[in-house]
Amino acid sequence: MPGNLDDIRDQQRDTWDRFSAGWKKWDEPVLRWLAPFGDAMLRLANLHEHSHVLDVAAGTGEPGLTAAAMVPRGRVTVTDLSERMLAVAAENAARRGLSNFETKACDAGALPFPDAHFDSVLCRFGFMFFPDISLAAREFARVAKPGARICAAVWSGPDSNPWATTIMSTIARHVEMPAPPPGSPGLFRCAPSGLMRGAFEGAGLKDINEEEVSSIMTHESPERYWDFMTDIAAPVVAGLAKADPETKTRIRDEVLALARQSVRDGQVQLRSTASVIVGTR
Repeated sequence: MPGNLDDIRDQQRDTWDRFSAGWKKWDEPVLRWLAPFGDAMLRLANLHEHSHVLDVAAGTGEPGLTAAAMVPRGRVTVTDLSERMLAVAAENAARRGLSNFETKACDAGALPFPDAHFDSVLCRFGFMFFPDISLAAREFARVAKPGARICAAVWSGPDSNPWATTIMSTIARHVEMPAPPPGSPGLFRCAPSGLMRGAFEGAGLKDINEEEVSSIMTHESPERYWDFMTDIAAPVVAGLAKADPETKTRIRDEVLALARQSVRDGQVQLRSTASVIVGTR
């Protein structure tokens, strides 16, 4: 792997380690919010009770935790760059009484598993972070058995995801945020039409299909939305770090005002939309 890709991977590991406490704090609402995307993947994964499942870039454990309950005679291995995120996943598995669940810290572009080893490979919101999307897709295909399903979820474009743009666009209006180089890791990196299909085709997968899935992020107040995003979203924290105290206060006031416009039935409700893609090895 070229040195610059090594740098990206190491920086991401450090970032996720730093933010692991925030993800643990907000784990329950995050799991509820993202559950529809994982459920769609699991519906397409063709699991059976003996399946050996790999969940890559699983963070605090989903959808691998749910998969483990679906394969009582099988096994689920979840991976992530961050040991601290995986520690939360292991705690979640223990709390749920899942004994067929294990964690492994590793890079998605160099999976430490034999060829043709897994019955299904899952990756929910991981591809956007991988230094090399095509390399990761090929690794997924390599470790999958013939006939195995490989399922991923990636965020659709900004217009379909006000959960993120409500705060990120506000920060961008007040703070100079240099545009990252094309193809750099980022939230909406995998949104362009055909990008993920091309990666799956390049990895030799067949019977590729995509479907759009939506969820609603809910918070009990605009202030809770602000607290959540400033605890778990590295780009938000990085953007706010560029603002002086007065500007930061102005950003917060504007974000809270925007969030109030999304209050329905006494809660902030913000749409989240992703593409779920599946291919067969």
